[in-house]
Order: sequence, then structure tokens, then C-alpha cells
Amino acid sequence: MALSVKEVITVSMILFSVIDIIGSVPAILDIRNKVGTIHPERTSLVALLIMIVFLFVGENILGFIGLDLSSFAIAGSLVLFFLALEMILGIKFYRDTMPETASIVPIAFPLIAGSGTMTTLLSLRSEFNIETILIGVGLNMALVYLCLKNLGFIEKLLGPSGIAIIRKVFGFILLAIAVKLFRGNVGI
Repeated sequence: MALSVKEVITVSMILFSVIDIIGSVPAILDIRNKVGTIHPERTSLVALLIMIVFLFVGENILGFIGLDLSSFAIAGSLVLFFLALEMILGIKFYRDTMPETASIVPIAFPLIAGSGTMTTLLSLRSEFNIETILIGVGLNMALVYLCLKNLGFIEKLLGPSGIAIIRKVFGFILLAIAVKLFRGNVGI
């Protein structure tokens, strides 16, 4: 199957909305201020590995526990729905704890490669080929790395209002994606 530029862009934008690295900048800045240093290379590499491993063995894990991809996609659409509501309304449904070190936990996992990202990866498998998804993951991890490497610049460039606006815009996009995944897997 030939790669489609349109599909690569679609997958990349879906993952970009779910990973929400720009919307996560305030949380990452807060973590950095608490722990001191974040290692962009290590964080990006660990998140990339988590995503690739889950892309290839996630469905086997689901099969082992007796779940099909459609059921997982429906459950995932609900998770994405609540993530989108968090972004749009500025409320927290999920509570995270702060560990001593931040490059791997909580930034690589679960902030970047968390449940929403993993759900999305498996859901994307039902619509797109693996090569397209891998390219989308790679492009997003390159962007994650660039954002982590340039946190100070992004903070100054966007300012608090700019970050809030971007977070809400991507929240609406993510909400639409959640509805589409739900409809596509329920058959409405």
C-alpha cells in the first residue's frame, strides 16, 4: 500500500492534538521549576519507544485479556472526550502525583505517551496502515523534542494567553476526534 501524504498529515494532526505538547507547556514548565532539569533527548526517546511498543503489541495485550480493538477504541474515545473537556473547560478529571524526577515520569509517561496517546494509536490502526502511523509518531516526537529543547523560548513567545488559546483550540479538535472515533466504532 502506497503512503498518502493526506493520511500522514491526518495521523500527525490527530497525534499532535492528543499529545498536546503545546498545551502541556504550562505543566512542563511547572515540573521543570519544581525539579530543575528536564532532559529533552531522554524524554523524547522514552516516549517514542513506549508509543512504538504499544503500537505493535497493544492489540495482542488486548486480545490476551479478551478485548477487541473496536471496544478499546470506544473506551478510548471516551478518554479522549474527557481529555478534550479538560482542555476546553480548564478543569481536571485526572489527578497526577509529582515524583522526584521528571524526564521519564510524568513527562514521557503519562504526559506525552499516556492513555490518550495509546488509545489513539490503537484506534488509528483500525483506519491507517502502520507505516503512516509510524511516520506520524516520528514527526510528533521530533516536535516534542524541539518543544522540550526550547521551553523558555515557547514560554516567552506565546505568553499565558497564547498558551491558553492554543490549549482550547486543540481541545475542540480533540473533542471532534473523540466523537468521530465513537461514531465509527459504534456504527452510528
